Formats: sequence, structure tokens, C-alpha cells
Amino acid sequence: MPIRRFIEEVEPAMPAVNGKPAMGPVYRSTFGVEPPIPGMESCWDIFRMSVEKYPENPMLGHREVVDGKHGNYVWLTYKQVYDMVIKVGNAIRSCGVEQGGRCGIYGANSEGWIISMEACNAHGLHCVPLYDTLGAEAVEFVICHAEVSIVFAEEKKIPEVFKTFPKTTEYIKTIVSFGKVTPEQREEAKKLGVATHSWDEFLLLGDDKHFELPVKQKTDICTIMYTSGTTGDPKGVLISNTSIVTIIAAVKRFLQSVNESLTVKDVYLSYLPLAHIFDRIIEECFISHGAQIGFWRGDVKLLVEDIGVLKPTVLCAVPRVLDRIYSGLKQKISAGGFLKNKLFNLAYSYKLRGMNKGKKHDEAAPLFDKVVFSKVKQGLGGRVRLILSGAAPLAGHVEAYLKVVTCCHVLQGYGLTETCAGSFVSIPNEQTMLGTVGPPVPNVIARLESVPEMGYDALSTTPRGEICIRGDTLFSGYYKREDLTKEVLVDGWFHTGDIGEWQPNGAMKIIDRKKNIFKLAQGEYVAVENLENIYGLVADIDSIWVYGNSFESFLVAVVNPNMQAIENWSKENGVSGDFHSQCQNDKVKEYILGELSKIAKEKKLKGFEFIRAVHLDPLPFDMDRDLITPTYKKKRPQMLKYYQNVIDKMYKKK
Repeated sequence: MPIRRFIEEVEPAMPAVNGKPAMGPVYRSTFGVEPPIPGMESCWDIFRMSVEKYPENPMLGHREVVDGKHGNYVWLTYKQVYDMVIKVGNAIRSCGVEQGGRCGIYGANSEGWIISMEACNAHGLHCVPLYDTLGAEAVEFVICHAEVSIVFAEEKKIPEVFKTFPKTTEYIKTIVSFGKVTPEQREEAKKLGVATHSWDEFLLLGDDKHFELPVKQKTDICTIMYTSGTTGDPKGVLISNTSIVTIIAAVKRFLQSVNESLTVKDVYLSYLPLAHIFDRIIEECFISHGAQIGFWRGDVKLLVEDIGVLKPTVLCAVPRVLDRIYSGLKQKISAGGFLKNKLFNLAYSYKLRGMNKGKKHDEAAPLFDKVVFSKVKQGLGGRVRLILSGAAPLAGHVEAYLKVVTCCHVLQGYGLTETCAGSFVSIPNEQTMLGTVGPPVPNVIARLESVPEMGYDALSTTPRGEICIRGDTLFSGYYKREDLTKEVLVDGWFHTGDIGEWQPNGAMKIIDRKKNIFKLAQGEYVAVENLENIYGLVADIDSIWVYGNSFESFLVAVVNPNMQAIENWSKENGVSGDFHSQCQNDKVKEYILGELSKIAKEKKLKGFEFIRAVHLDPLPFDMDRDLITPTYKKKRPQMLKYYQNVIDKMYKKK
């Protein structure tokens, strides 16, 4: 086993025995272990301790509307937020919700979202985020499954809550709008025995009340976070106080170890959904340091403008957002004329060479940073020092490009709701970690388990297998689903379902997904996610879904082509019509199929892994058609159902 610079072995490998697959050695980060701060035992303590330490620091902000236009950010201090939290907590308790009760929060990120969450933390209630991106059906399921008795909702989401009536009124007794409530809504709710309050009314409800804050235990459940899941009903992931305070300590140790510690001067733009663990944990980290959190306006087209006004120091993103930034930059540069293009490419190559030789990003090309890349930095507000990508794999070419042009660290992380977000994260200024998710974070240990049916061996010279994680960051189980909990939690190890490969430097590379394998008619196994990652390298496509089954001997695919690329190719090759009609053109299909075959040959795919037919869908895979989850994972059963006719036609033609 080669020496791995960023990890150390803490337990030896275990060979296959009694039908159990072999397991590789257990590794942890060389950055060590970081215990939670003394006195920080619950999520409430994270906030409470910062209020005591930084009462006058700005905490939560939004853009003020002046004369119908959005202006600068206005802020609530930690003490002002605390006072509102106490009022909201008292109001919740006055509605009869006791410790251990379930409180739903539904809507876009806002001050009200965080205040409601902290009120839950104060009184030992289980915060249950309701997905802003899921329809009434899923919201109804979560409310009933978690037995939610009080719901806080964004004003425009109140009608969505009402759509779940009357089924949910067995549980819901109170609805609080972050804005106003209409007389009609009050009347409708009242008929079903549900009380409704506007935000201002609810704050008044807690004005003259006083409820003692209960004692919170480390093991108490803090939140039930429902994962959207690619199949079946959402699963309620039980996350304890311990999980959250442990991951915060781990993030603190990691950032200290790479000389990028958070301080009170750090500023974060809150736009990724608080209903997901990724954003929730980052915001808890900022709160624990007395730092600032500014909320976006809720429109992705205006996100860059919000960034420009807030000037964040840390930017968290999902690959879709970074893909947009990358495409926008490429378009601007190509439109800048020959000389500007030439200068940019020269600067890019020079800086990349320096970084590949081991120079830090800010030392690789300081002159070019000032003359060329400073404009990119200013486009992100001018102060971003860390960009963290998570929730899905970031394309290698996008990561490599942004590492050079943004003048900041671009890190890729990996984790699940069940592991309380970040379990692995790449190291700043380590170009060898490009395309990986880095080593395990402090406070987490990891190993690979062999998957013989897919040909992955955790004990080979290049160890590959299912990623298994252990540590205090793990979830406490799936709510009311002990059967599913036992499937994934074995001897304290959480089985992620993702296939990883240890790199020589100790970083983890995600290469496949265990569950997404199927057998073709000739008996060959196909690891579909691995193939999609390879075919996804074709520059002229935005997304691809590969399909096959045990009754057919070859693979087909549905492709989202890149609009600009297809329009350019069509123009050069005499294909008329708009983008939609071009996607139906046989010549265009043949061209895309040819590009897919080229990459398949280049990557030495086996014959049965080649795609033999394609359907081009001009519309991106989206949540509106229920084809992807809010974290952009493909819902394969739903995709099959949606594209069944198309699939049948492709197989008949061959």
C-alpha cells in the first residue's frame, strides 16, 4: 500500500469471510481529531454562545427595497435575532407544542426560516424542513409521516400547505406565515380546526409569555431532514445535536489546518436550500463564528447581482451554478475580440502551469491576477476566498478552469444527509486533487468495501469499493423505518452506495454508484453512472441518461444537447429550423451519436457499453417533470416512465 500524504491508517484491512466482502484499511485525516467546543452540546448552544460573544455583530441580512428597487443589505444583529427567537419559541409553546414536537418549515431561505429553526433548537423541537421544490404530494407525505403539528411557511407557499388539507389536518394545528394571511385562508383553516397567524401576529403571541428552555441532550434529535430520494417515498433522516456539533468542530479543524479559518468578518450568501443538509451545516458554521449571512432574492437570474452587492467571502454552490458561471465566463471571453482572447489564454496557461508545478494559486501569476483575472474576481463581489462545491460531482474541466480564473480556492466536497453533509473535502492548493473529493474530514473515518459483482476490489493496488463512513457525524436512523436503517448501518458503518477509489495522495475519487447497475441480455453488467460520467465529457451535450435492460443487448440514451453547440453545428452543416426541430433531425442525432462513440473509443469502453441510439430532448431534465431530485440526481424509474415510448421506438428501429 503506497504512503498516502493526507490520511493515516487506524485499522487494518479485513479479508472476505463467511460470504462478507473484503474491507480495505480504515483511514482518517492527518489533520487529527477536533472535539466540540466545551459547553457546545446542542444546536441551541451554537447560537446561544455566539449571541453571548458577539451580540452586536450583524447576523442575518436581506436587500432593502427602496422606491421599488432592491438596494443594499440591511442587518439584524445576533442579539436582535435572539430576542425574536425567544418570542417565537414562547409563541410555539403557547400553541401547545412540547419538547420533541415536530415543527415544519416551508419556503425559500429567509430571516424567518433561521429564526423559526433557532426557536425549535431552543425548545428541543424537531425541525422538519419541507422541500421548497417538491409538490404538494411530497409535502403532504412529510407532514403526515413526521406528524408535524405547526408549520411556518413563506407567504406564497401557504396555498401549497392548504392543498394538503384535509389529510394533514389530523396533525397540523397551527400555520404561521412569514408574511400575511388572507381572511379567506383564515376562514378555510378555521373550518378544519387549524389556527393561522401572520408573522407579526405570531411574534405578539409570544410577547407576554415565558416558557423555561428545556435541558437538551447531545443525543436528542435536532432535525428530521427528508431526502428526496430517487425512488419511493422520501426518507426521514434523524440528525442529532451530536452530529451537527461534531461536524462543526471538524470544519473548524479543517479550515485551521489549511490556514483558512472562519472569522467574524466572513460573509455568506444564503441561496442553496436550507431544507438540505449542505446549506444548513454551512450556516451553522457561520453562526458559530459570529459571522454574517445574507439572503438572496430568490431568482437565479439575479444571483450574480446579489453576490455583487453582498460581496461574500465564502461561496457554496452546486455544480449547476458553477456550470452557469463557467459558461458565462467563456462566452464573455470569446466575445472580447482576438487580442483579449489571446491575452486571457496566455494568462490562463501560464498560471495553470505554475499551479501544476506546486505554486499556491495566489503566487502562480500575481501580475496576471491583477491585470486579467481580477475582473472575474470582481464579478463574484471581489472578496470570495473559498468556493465549495457539493451535492453532485463537479465536471473536471469546470473545476480546473475556476481554480485558475477566480483567484480563490475551489474545493469539492462529498457527503450525504445521513453523514451530516461534508465527509470528504479536497485540500486548497493541491492540484493533484482535481476531480476528487479529497481526504476524509477530521472526526470521520472511512474505508472501502469490495463489490465483487461489479469487479471492485478494496484490497487491490488501486483500491476500489463502496465508500463506508463511521463517526459521531452519522445520522441516528431513518424515522419509522428501522428496516432501511439496518440495510445501510452495519456494525456502525454507514454504507453510502457510492463507489470510490483511493488516490495515491489520500484523496477519494467517486467513480460509480453501487445500486445503478443492470444486466444486458447477453449477461454483461453495466455500471450506468460511470458511463454517464464518461459520456458527459462530450462538450456538445449538457446531460445524458443511459438506459438498458436484461431483455436488450445494447444501450440507448436520452441526451440534453447544448443549444449553442447544436445551433452552430446545424448552421455549418446546412440543417435549418430552430433548436427544437434540430433535435428531431436525423443528421443531428447521427452527429451526437458519433461524438458519443468517439469518447467511448477514447476511454476504451467495451463494445456493449457503446450507445447505439439516441433521443435528443431540447428541454433539460427538470423537477417540473419529476425527472430529477432537488440535488439534481436522476430519478431513473420516473425517467423510464416518462421516456418509455421514446425508448421503445429506439429499440424497434435497431
